[in-house]
Amino acid sequence: MRALDTNVLVRALVQDDAAQGRRALACLSAQPVYIPITVILELEWVLRSRFGYSPKAIADAMEKLAILENAVVGEQAAVVAAARKMRQGWDFADALHHALSAGCDDFATFDTALSRRAGRDDSTAPPVIAI
Repeated sequence: MRALDTNVLVRALVQDDAAQGRRALACLSAQPVYIPITVILELEWVLRSRFGYSPKAIADAMEKLAILENAVVGEQAAVVAAARKMRQGWDFADALHHALSAGCDDFATFDTALSRRAGRDDSTAPPVIAI
């Protein structure tokens, strides 16, 4: 299994360099691939900050990556949950942190907006409390 770096996924999704884009897509389809959770987090940042992707476009991309037949995505369920929360106005990193905290008693933060936003969350992740 081949692990992928963020730049391979960026080229595959953005197609801003035709030659690298073709190679990235070939790499994604040639064999089983592993996409670490850290690559997913960096990918969101790059798509948002460098390419100006909307939250919906990023959520769509994350969900598509998570269900690729030949891909193993680190913390796949958390990635899908974070993409869903992103569509509800969450920051992707906050949503991913929260989803990865499932099983904890609560998730403490100084971010009161996050605490309010999470108050409407019906997931299995823990309640968010502002401290």
